[in-house]
Amino acid sequence: MSDAVPQTGGCQCGAVRYRFTAPFIEVSLCHCRMCQKATGGLFGAFAGGFRDDFEITRGTLSLFRSSDSVERGFCSACGTPLTFARVGGKRISVTLGSLDHPEAFPPTEQAGWTGHLAFVGALAELPNVPVIEDVAPDLARSIRATNHQHPDHDTADWPSRN
Repeated sequence: MSDAVPQTGGCQCGAVRYRFTAPFIEVSLCHCRMCQKATGGLFGAFAGGFRDDFEITRGTLSLFRSSDSVERGFCSACGTPLTFARVGGKRISVTLGSLDHPEAFPPTEQAGWTGHLAFVGALAELPNVPVIEDVAPDLARSIRATNHQHPDHDTADWPSRN
């Protein structure tokens, strides 16, 4: 796990950006059904630390209280899941995939294993298929030319005025 700070990230469209100014305390996966549904994934992947070390640097985090004790932050413009925090707690976690450099933070623990999907352990054994650039280069060029995804770094303005 990288101790480099600050760590930045944000939503897919760039309307919400955030920064952590201290190293993460934990990087974890959660297999519970609530995290599966909240992220739309096979599990939730989070990096977390203290709220005092976290700030929203652009936009406004929308919140959904997924239980009486937990709120999850997301971008209301594009729907990207961004945060997990206990109501009134001192810590907050961000979704690993929303970090600008998620590869720097391999998970070090798992939670909610009783809710894991049976096939999760076998994912590394699945065959790799060709990427879109190899099988449909015209479609890949079209997607790149009309991409609305924010880059993996802070920008001076949003949306981009390019």
